[in-house]
Amino acid sequence: MTRLFGAPASIRRGIALALLALAAAAPAPDAPQEMVGLFVQGCMPFVGRSAALRAWADKTGLPALPNNVATIFLRGATGQAFDGSNGSGKFALVSSDDGLCSVVTDQMQAQPLTQALEDAFTRLGLRFKPVIERDDAREVAIHQREYLATLDKTGWRILVATVKDGTGEAMLTGGPE
Repeated sequence: MTRLFGAPASIRRGIALALLALAAAAPAPDAPQEMVGLFVQGCMPFVGRSAALRAWADKTGLPALPNNVATIFLRGATGQAFDGSNGSGKFALVSSDDGLCSVVTDQMQAQPLTQALEDAFTRLGLRFKPVIERDDAREVAIHQREYLATLDKTGWRILVATVKDGTGEAMLTGGPE
């Protein structure tokens, strides 16, 4: 699940350039809620069902990113990526063919993102618990927090990857549990 942030600096620079190719938008105070909102709407209902996710993105009007940009986000996996940017920031919705789904941004702080995610889980009535918290083994500047979340008989494994200090790239990734 750490396709993007376990990467060497050259790959991370490519990701940053791909995010710059998205619509220019200054990060806003509500950016964590916007990122989580895109994740909750665009990823969680569709983990393990990439065709359904892509149909939702098309119906919602999220433009597909050009293949050369999507390839950077997919990091060797096959799939598609969509531009979910808005006035709150630059966001990419990444749908890999294996059913994983991610939302990626270039400007986010760990604590507000984690708080927005946990608040959303609570509002949605999900049972959740953090199960792993660690710094990335290959990229020490990245911190990972992994959750198990359930609602009725549906379960998710959700990874939050953020820079450890300050503001920077962040990724929410969901997969079936």
